[in-house]
Amino acid sequence: MTRPSPGMREAMVNAEVGDEQWREDPTVTELERRAAELLGHAEAVFLPTATMSNEIALQILGVRGTELIVEESAHLMIAELGGAAFHSGLQTRGLPGQRGRLAPEQVRRATRVSEGFHIPRTSVLALENTHNMSGGSLWPLDELDAVVATARELQLRVHLDGARLMNAALALGVPAARIASQFDTVTICLSKGLGCPLGALIAGSEELMLRARVEKHRFGGAMRQAGIVAAAGIYALDHNVERLADDHARARRLGEGWQARGVPVDLEGVVTNFVQVDVAALGLTTEEAVARLRDEGVALSPTAGGRLRAVTHLDIDDDDVERALDAVPRALGVLAHA
Repeated sequence: MTRPSPGMREAMVNAEVGDEQWREDPTVTELERRAAELLGHAEAVFLPTATMSNEIALQILGVRGTELIVEESAHLMIAELGGAAFHSGLQTRGLPGQRGRLAPEQVRRATRVSEGFHIPRTSVLALENTHNMSGGSLWPLDELDAVVATARELQLRVHLDGARLMNAALALGVPAARIASQFDTVTICLSKGLGCPLGALIAGSEELMLRARVEKHRFGGAMRQAGIVAAAGIYALDHNVERLADDHARARRLGEGWQARGVPVDLEGVVTNFVQVDVAALGLTTEEAVARLRDEGVALSPTAGGRLRAVTHLDIDDDDVERALDAVPRALGVLAHA
C-alpha cells in the first residue's frame, strides 16, 4: 500500500542506468553489493518480486522429485500458486507451526532420508521471518538457530523467506546478517515496509547466485535499465530501515487501544507491524467486517481464521492511528459493549 516518497522518487529520476542483463547497470550493481553485505552473504541478485526470489531459491536448492518442508501457512505454501511443484518439481510438506515457527523435532520427524524407490527424500527446509499469516510474528534467535542446525545435521538445504526480515532484525535488535547468514539463500522484499514500488533480492554464495542469475532470466525477471527502480532500493536501505521502529510502535498503540475499546485483538502477537483482529468472535464474516471498515475510511485485509489484519507502514502516521482507534470499534459495533 505504500507510495514512493518524494525523496525516493527523486533518487529514481536521477539514477544512473545501464543494461542490467549484462550487469552494466551501476545502480543495480550497487544495490546488490549493499544487500549482500547487509545479509552476510557473498552476493545478491536484484529481482522484480519476492515470490520470484523464493521460487528461484527452491529451483537452485531443491532436487526435482524430492520434498520441501515448510510451515503449513507460510507464503510459499499458500500464496505462490503451487510454484514449488510447478517450477521445481518439489513435493511440499506443510507442518503445523506455533505462530509460524517449527520445532527442531518436527523437522527431524518429517525429514525423509530413505533412498528407496517409493519414498521421496527431503531436500529443502524453508522458513519465514517475519511470518505473514501469523501476524508478523518473528523467530526467537535460539529457536531459529536450533532449527537450522537440525536441518544441517539432516543434510538439508535451507532457505529463508525474509520478505519482512528487516522488521524481524529491528524487533530483535540484531543485524540482519545475524539471522540471514546461516541460510543457503535468503529473500528480502523492498516493496513492503521498506516502501519501494517494486523489487526484491535473493542472496547466497557466489556459486548459488550464478545459478540464480540463470533462473532469473529463465523466469523472465531479467531487465534492462533497472537502475531506475534499484535506486528506490538503495534509498530505502539508507532511509527506511531504522524507521520501521515507528511502524512497530504504532501497531502496538493500535493493538492496545483497540483491545481497551472492546475489539478482540491478539495482543500477544503484536510484535512487529501487524495487528490481528478476530472479527469471527464478533459474529462477523471477514467480508462484512471489511465492508463496514471501508465505510469508515479504514482499510484492513482478511487473513486466516476469520481474522483481519492491520498493517502499519511509512504512509501511516500518528494522526491516522488515532483516527483508526475510534473508527474501527465504531465500524465493528463494539463501542456499545465496551
